[in-house]
Amino acid sequence: MVGKPVEALTSGQEESPPLRGGYDEPAADTERILAEVLADVVCVGQVSVDSHFFDELGADSLVMAHFCARVRKRADLPSVSMKDVYRHPTIRSLATALADSAPASPVEPSDSVSAAPAGMPQYVLCGALQLLTFLGYSCVLALVTARGYEWISAGAGVIDVYLRSIMFGAAGLLVLCVLPILVKWTLIGRWKPREIRIWSLGYVRFWIVKTLVRSDPLVLFIGSPIYALYLKALGARIGRGVAVFSRNMPVCTDLLVIGDGTVIRKDSFFNCYRARAGVIQVGPVNLGKDVVVSEATVLDIETSLGNGAQLGHASSLHSGQAVPDGEHWHGSPAQPTQVEYQVVSPAGCGALRRATHSVLQLVAVLLLYVPLAVGGAGMLLALAPQLRAVLEPGPAVLTNWTFFLDTLAASAVLFFGAVPLLLLVLATVPRLLARAITPGRVYPLYGFHYGVHRAIAFVTNRRFLTRLFGDSSCIVHYLRFLGYDLSRIEQTGSNFGTEVRHETPYLSSVGSGTMVADGLSIINADFSSTSFRVSRASIGARNFLGNRIAYPSRGRTGDNCLLATKVMVPVDGEIREGVGLLGSPSFEIPRSVQRDSTFDGLKSGEKLRSRLASKNRHNAATMGLFLLVGWIHLFGVTLLLSGAADLYASFGASVIALAYVLVLPFTAVYFVLVERAVTAFHPLGPLFCSIYDLRFWRRERFWKVPSETYLRIFNGTPFKNVIWRLLGVQLGRRVFDDGCYLTERTMVAIGDGCTLNAGSVIQCHSQEDGTFKSDRSTIGSGCTLGVGAFVHYGVTIGNGAVLAPDSFLMKGEVVPEHARWGGNPARQIRRNNGEEWK
Repeated sequence: MVGKPVEALTSGQEESPPLRGGYDEPAADTERILAEVLADVVCVGQVSVDSHFFDELGADSLVMAHFCARVRKRADLPSVSMKDVYRHPTIRSLATALADSAPASPVEPSDSVSAAPAGMPQYVLCGALQLLTFLGYSCVLALVTARGYEWISAGAGVIDVYLRSIMFGAAGLLVLCVLPILVKWTLIGRWKPREIRIWSLGYVRFWIVKTLVRSDPLVLFIGSPIYALYLKALGARIGRGVAVFSRNMPVCTDLLVIGDGTVIRKDSFFNCYRARAGVIQVGPVNLGKDVVVSEATVLDIETSLGNGAQLGHASSLHSGQAVPDGEHWHGSPAQPTQVEYQVVSPAGCGALRRATHSVLQLVAVLLLYVPLAVGGAGMLLALAPQLRAVLEPGPAVLTNWTFFLDTLAASAVLFFGAVPLLLLVLATVPRLLARAITPGRVYPLYGFHYGVHRAIAFVTNRRFLTRLFGDSSCIVHYLRFLGYDLSRIEQTGSNFGTEVRHETPYLSSVGSGTMVADGLSIINADFSSTSFRVSRASIGARNFLGNRIAYPSRGRTGDNCLLATKVMVPVDGEIREGVGLLGSPSFEIPRSVQRDSTFDGLKSGEKLRSRLASKNRHNAATMGLFLLVGWIHLFGVTLLLSGAADLYASFGASVIALAYVLVLPFTAVYFVLVERAVTAFHPLGPLFCSIYDLRFWRRERFWKVPSETYLRIFNGTPFKNVIWRLLGVQLGRRVFDDGCYLTERTMVAIGDGCTLNAGSVIQCHSQEDGTFKSDRSTIGSGCTLGVGAFVHYGVTIGNGAVLAPDSFLMKGEVVPEHARWGGNPARQIRRNNGEEWK
């Protein structure tokens, strides 16, 4: 907030206390018209101007979103947003707040771009060139791999093989690290502010560079001084002592400026480009000295933070925004605040410490990880002699059924044996390492304690296990096994979703009766550019947390809170209890509404025990299917590679390249068929039900069993559109998808020429406590979803509309054609001078 607590935003509720059971006549035309519109929406004869929307009329956010949409269509009324509704929850208070607003003028078109859209020939040519690039890269990689393995295998003795593995691995690693840098400087040179038409030849060069620089092994050194050197090699101007912890790799690096002592925390976007209305717009991002960019933030192009400036978590800077020197901003779009976001004191972290840490990392990679990766195939063949036969001269063993059975058994041992082995590691290694870290103590970066902390975070954040156990009763036992403090567990069968992350599980507390949707990130480690500190992050009892929430250790929420999707959890003011929080910056909303209490009768007693037992059985079958699907996929990949190895003596490296290429389409087709099979007899559709309803359990199976990880490889290519259509998405022509995630594919309709930026989400469902709601969403032709934008269920976006970066478009909203919306929650946005943001 700007110098005041969250509660100050809802002071309007006290001006017009609700009159239960009475009816007050409208006193003005605005009140009368608003009352008529609301009465029509809630299907009643008349509405008192002092009736509380949520407490007395029983409305919810979906109903009020429809109300706002109807008001916006009236030329004689000011525009109303969901934030207005929550701040002024009666007709009288809302009309009073809108009294000074001008009537809604016709919606101005969002700012246009200069490039004409690409046609079908360019679209097809782009896809063909991208495919040829992939084939060429695979062939070269296969040739080098085959020759290198032959040379390593010719070694005499274990020591000779180990030394050859180091030499070949070091040479291969050097080539993989340097190649993207050389390609960038060859194809692009220096990035400059410009527009690149999507699907053009210029875009093909952009895509090649983007793909290579993000697949460079040096990206794995995020959080290390080596990563800063990599950015410098790509043309970024990086100052001394910069620390970057976000895994979202910038692409147009020549336009990135980061001053001395700046820290960029995890899950932040600063791509230096965005896609908009059929073009790639390349622009600068400038960060001064000693800047703090907090977790889960988005920096659009043409944004800047001055020296000593700070940007809070779950916030964003829209294009054209600039934070002055020394100021603190937060929210989406960001606004000034007095909140301090740098709470860790600096520590001694000089050039010698950084250099030593970098050298030790490289030594570990060269002497341990590279030989293990390169020699892994030999170790596998030694453990499974039946696989060695495929490399030996003689009749093709692939015609022998014994080989298939042996390969099936070996893949089963490898896949199913990895689960208990990983659990054993989780039970021992991180617990021993955690003894070296003292909560509340400040440690310098790039030392022993920093390495221990990073190891704990890496080992305990295993997505495979979280997905396996999530959305079931097993997840609470798994998290407690990791080290979470979950107090007295009130089992619901859906206490946590399939995506839960943390910095350290041993300082993560969640109160009894709390339920969490997908995408929770517990931030119990604070970083500066020279130091870090771990602290306990505590989420209160009887809370419900929506999707994509970053919860900091200083979070000021207590018991019985509703934290809405993408909410910015407050870190200042008094502790909030018994309320809901929505938006960034957050403001209060009702903790619950009448509609969400429909299924409260299933929360306790014999009904709960009976339905929970049935849910557990269904979830156990889902977990079994998840493991079975993963195992069959591993078996198929093993057969492909084994067949290539069998034919290598006859056809050489070309057959290895063919196997590398076939793994990708095999994976895509396999998981498309799996997803289609899961929904074949029970297609997805609109739902309003309890989490103890069989239809919800089937939806959980749909979320868990098919994998979506493979989709990332197709980002920015026409081939992703093909896969979306195979998965049931109603997709228009020449849609550009740079990394959008669709939770329910068959419930989304996307028009021609839409632009979907990286990190955007279209989610056709919502869960609040024990109630599940789902509906279809429609994105009109020519729309743009900004980086990190989140679209909820039941939404309609008109043709040509633009949703700004990091926006949250709430359920049921209707965005007019060619409108420019943004913010959290989203609304039509303009600058202070009345003009729209760029």
